[in-house]
Amino acid sequence: MLFCAAPATAAPPVILVLGDSLSAGYGFDLRQGWVTLLQQRLEREGFPHRAVNASTSGDTSRGGLARLPRALDQHRPTIVVIELGGNDGLRGLPIAELRANLGNAIRLAQQHGAKVLLVGMRLPTNYGTSHTREFQELYADLGKKYRVPVVPFFLEGVATDPELMQPDGVHPTAAAQPKLLATVWPYLVPLLK
Repeated sequence: MLFCAAPATAAPPVILVLGDSLSAGYGFDLRQGWVTLLQQRLEREGFPHRAVNASTSGDTSRGGLARLPRALDQHRPTIVVIELGGNDGLRGLPIAELRANLGNAIRLAQQHGAKVLLVGMRLPTNYGTSHTREFQELYADLGKKYRVPVVPFFLEGVATDPELMQPDGVHPTAAAQPKLLATVWPYLVPLLK
């Protein structure tokens, strides 16, 4: 008598979120964060993907880039969401270094066969007009160079609303997390198909 083994169930495709405190749930329970809400929305809308949060509070683009190879090998994502740069900007690290680190992260993810979504950030205006403009424009520039979609500003509609920001004025509250997901979602959906 012949027995046929049941076909192995394919592992769900992975969305890897490589970010800083804005994605790591700083100041509230991580289960309330936008990446957890993303997983719930994926399930609700019938997408098979699994969201993996590889974000670390306080991380810079250099730290994220250093962590990325291991995360790619471990999770083998089909999509990588890169949400980094805010800490580089707030610490006054050179924009050229941020540009190089993000570019290298995008290239590395693409070399591993993943689609990339780059999440843009902005600096407060007190950093100077030309510096803040150059910082903001680097995300669009990288999007064009590497042909990846870019969320223009992750904290759109959140950063200017004191009700949605923690007392430090830097980190969004748990109540802001659905809005963050709503900002990312339209850019992510085309990559899911």
